[in-house]
Amino acid sequence: MRMNLLNLMLLLLLACSKGGQAPAAPAPPVTPPTQPVETTPDQYGTPFNKVPDAADAVIYQVNMRAFSAAGDLRGVQQRLDSIRALGVNVVYLLPVYPVGVLKSVNSPYCIKDFNSVAPEFGTLDDLRALVEDAHQHGMAVILDWVADHTAWDHPWITAHKDWYQQDGGGNIIAPPGTGWNDVAALNYKSTDLRKAMIKAMQSWIYTANVDGYRCDAADFVPHDFWVQAIDSLQKITTHKLLLYAEGTRKDQFQAGFQLEYGMGFYYTLKDKVFGAGASVKLIDSVNNAEYSGALPLSQVVRYTSNHDVNSSDGTPLELFGGRQGSLAVFTVAALMKSVPMLYNGQEIGCTQRLTYFNNSTPIDWTPAPDITAAYKAILAFRSGSNAVKTGALASYSSDDVCVFTKTAGSKQVLVMANLRNKTVTYNLPAAIAPTGWRNAFDGSTATLAAAVALQPYEYRVLRND
Repeated sequence: MRMNLLNLMLLLLLACSKGGQAPAAPAPPVTPPTQPVETTPDQYGTPFNKVPDAADAVIYQVNMRAFSAAGDLRGVQQRLDSIRALGVNVVYLLPVYPVGVLKSVNSPYCIKDFNSVAPEFGTLDDLRALVEDAHQHGMAVILDWVADHTAWDHPWITAHKDWYQQDGGGNIIAPPGTGWNDVAALNYKSTDLRKAMIKAMQSWIYTANVDGYRCDAADFVPHDFWVQAIDSLQKITTHKLLLYAEGTRKDQFQAGFQLEYGMGFYYTLKDKVFGAGASVKLIDSVNNAEYSGALPLSQVVRYTSNHDVNSSDGTPLELFGGRQGSLAVFTVAALMKSVPMLYNGQEIGCTQRLTYFNNSTPIDWTPAPDITAAYKAILAFRSGSNAVKTGALASYSSDDVCVFTKTAGSKQVLVMANLRNKTVTYNLPAAIAPTGWRNAFDGSTATLAAAVALQPYEYRVLRND
């Protein structure tokens, strides 16, 4: 209809020209586009050419509200040297967008505008400066993306009611079964919603030069949307992107996410191995479950803390046996079969539970050199070991000690971590050689007895070269 009307108007105009005489030959028909052509935003900065492959990633999660007294992006930028010194190459920021007010509990995941930076965190220029500085430090930056829901005062609520899930009476609803009453559930049956969401995701790659996304509550969003969104993002060929799903659904890797949450690992350690004294061998089942359906380059991200569990469950020090126990668990998380993630403050043994609903409890950055040095050593060894990052896993755990090897060609790494607050004797199996090892952290020669005595929460990392 629109095309015929435009052609008719063109012919009438031509007929009225030149004293009403029609031209000898009709002009070729004008065929307008079926939908408006949207311009691509100008690229700010130079796309980062050192975004790590998934297997090489070491992720550092930043909760801006707790990170500094100011609780803003500049506060993060001021500590980039310290973050990089840990061995981190990916900085992951909690949502930077304006937070809604209507029905709000001030969660940063209650977003009223996907296309701007919240004034409490700073400006677009502040975000650009942080990203640029992180790139200069050799670190990629990914943003937290919330595709499942919006704030109740997001403009889409009134402008596009059909973009939201509704009850039988036509009322917009919160995400079903979640108790998240501060947010409104989006409806991915809407083609226009999908376009708007993808456009917003694309825009930050251009306007702030970011390197990917951690996608919140990814399991609550339809698989076919993630396929569509990731396909669209990957068409930005000037950028290498990291895409990280907060979820455990088995189709997330197939959708295009390289990284997925290791929730099973965390809860197995917290609730069963530490909470109930269950067998350490349960970790083997977790490996099988979390990598079910994985593609060759897929990686599970494992952590001993993040913004959710730190606030609700406690710090690693509370959950995993203090300083030594939390380091033993992190060693397993970082080296067994995963990409490691640290939560801000973890590297100094922060004893505070950090809220992300306000900035009333900023991190006390009093140094803890021994803990920081231990995290650095674990991550530095991981970064330099292809056997750890991509090698074949073989498990030899007992009920109390997590023991495994990672092997790539002639290179082999052996990890032994006592996950009990008591001295444990581990009987060395025939498959593990007693000699030919060096300490992975200081290079000293190491020989294993037939019965290895491990002190409470002691961990050893050995290499065969």
